[in-house]
Amino acid sequence: MSDGRQPVIAGNWKMNGRMPGATATIADLAARLATRPGAACAVVICPPAPLLPVLREILGANSRIALGGQDCHAGTSGAHTGDVAAEMLADAGAAYCIVGHSERRADHGEDDRSVAAKAVAAHRAGLTAIVCVGETLAEREAGRALDIVAGQLDGSLPDGATPANTIIAYEPVWAIGTGRTPTTDDVAAMHRHMRAHIAKRDAALGDCRLLYGGSVKAANAAELMAVADVDGALVGGASLAVDDFWPIIETCL
Repeated sequence: MSDGRQPVIAGNWKMNGRMPGATATIADLAARLATRPGAACAVVICPPAPLLPVLREILGANSRIALGGQDCHAGTSGAHTGDVAAEMLADAGAAYCIVGHSERRADHGEDDRSVAAKAVAAHRAGLTAIVCVGETLAEREAGRALDIVAGQLDGSLPDGATPANTIIAYEPVWAIGTGRTPTTDDVAAMHRHMRAHIAKRDAALGDCRLLYGGSVKAANAAELMAVADVDGALVGGASLAVDDFWPIIETCL
């Protein structure tokens, strides 16, 4: 982890979280953060969109916890049943938005081009885009992981992406929700490769924060966060319970 970049621990609740449990979870997390002064680590919770205004109300102003969306449409409005514009997320209290998560790519057929368009939408709405990339197990076993991720970076990062408005999350598809993680050497090699690759495109991009995601939990978080070029984590299942999520946050406090 770099001393020059503020680490980010982001919790992706996915399609989980109902009342009153969600409000109890966010209130507990906020109370724990309040006992740890300073801003060494940015903490982001990305709940299902209907919970954003509810959680914003619970957190109030000047909270140590920021909120984010899990996806957005590229447009500002229109006949897109079931979709949510980035501006709507901002209105509901979001400051971040995940785009290009592998579950969106797989379940909804999103490609790099659509991910880039969503990142543009997030930027347009004043949101920080968390752009997700990652290879499948077959691609890794074929020795193509570095090339696959480089191609996703080329296609998914729009013009106008900067370290201020864009975070990149590396989530190997085969590690998400499986309990399996790459070795720390594999993570170091991928993050080093990613940083060098984006810096070739634009030297300033090389300072983007790079998160690791994929079965991050209390037992492996400290080891993963100690890897060079890892600037935090995108956490799935372990972010749903404060007792599981808090030890991950503590690695960066």
